[in-house]
Amino acid sequence: MAVASRIKPQELFTPQEWAPLSARSSWKGLAMVAHAWAVIIAAGAMFVIWPNPLTYILAVMLIGARQLGLAILMHEAAHGGLHPNLKVNDWVGEWLCAAPTGASLAKYRPYHLTHHKYAQQAEDPDLVLSAPFPTTRASLRRKIVRDLTGQTFFKQRFGPLLGKLRADQPHRVFSGEVARQKPFLLWNLGLLVVLSAMGLWWAWLALWIVPMATWFPLVTRLRNIAEHALVAKDEPDPFRHARTTRANWIERALIAPYHVNFHAEHHLFMHMPCWNLPKAHRLLVAKGRTDGMLTAPGYLSVLKAASSRVPA
Repeated sequence: MAVASRIKPQELFTPQEWAPLSARSSWKGLAMVAHAWAVIIAAGAMFVIWPNPLTYILAVMLIGARQLGLAILMHEAAHGGLHPNLKVNDWVGEWLCAAPTGASLAKYRPYHLTHHKYAQQAEDPDLVLSAPFPTTRASLRRKIVRDLTGQTFFKQRFGPLLGKLRADQPHRVFSGEVARQKPFLLWNLGLLVVLSAMGLWWAWLALWIVPMATWFPLVTRLRNIAEHALVAKDEPDPFRHARTTRANWIERALIAPYHVNFHAEHHLFMHMPCWNLPKAHRLLVAKGRTDGMLTAPGYLSVLKAASSRVPA
């Protein structure tokens, strides 16, 4: 198995530079989790107070983007970056980030660390996500339509269940699925109970499930494309295992929360807390070490390149 090439931080930074970049924080990660939930609550309240089509669309986009934010912060927890105490890190990552969106930190961590170990090599489990690109514009449009109409969500959430039902007895399948999805089901039941007590039972569907079924799959796809699409397989240069995409404030609000766009730096220094990635990028620029880094000026430019294949 070919392990992805690495570069030591000591080759790029002085000890005085590296120490603060790599330091864990007992509050910054927790503050990001609190921020994600605050945005979700504020966006939902915006529509409840001012109900109209425009505020609903904006609420769905903001909430879906922060659902992605929770997934990104689960990813941060997988690297031990949310809190220096691993028990706190894992509890917050599992119950406040992963469970609400139907993920599992315990299952995600070994999978994701394998991705880092073999980034863009044949053994990379995420290689399948970048393999289809470049594709045609028509193909990308179809993917976007499937995301925004809930088809992707339904396939990912219920496809495995339907496959098991064809192969096994329904009562065994459902009992096993309930056990597997218990944290997600408990979270959604809790949200429904709380909102119902406030007389807002409909908000669970309109302001939690709809964003999860539409905008969340779309921005997850856009993030995946930006990070690794059109990255060479078996790439030997660690500066080119992933792409860093410049993001303006709108893109950070709706597509790329919590510095996820600095993905080249994340692969270079996978245990660096995400809030230090922009500073690391600036230092690398100042040192002239980003000339060979894989970068993009924005998400639209990446999508244009990823959909550049001419139909046969």
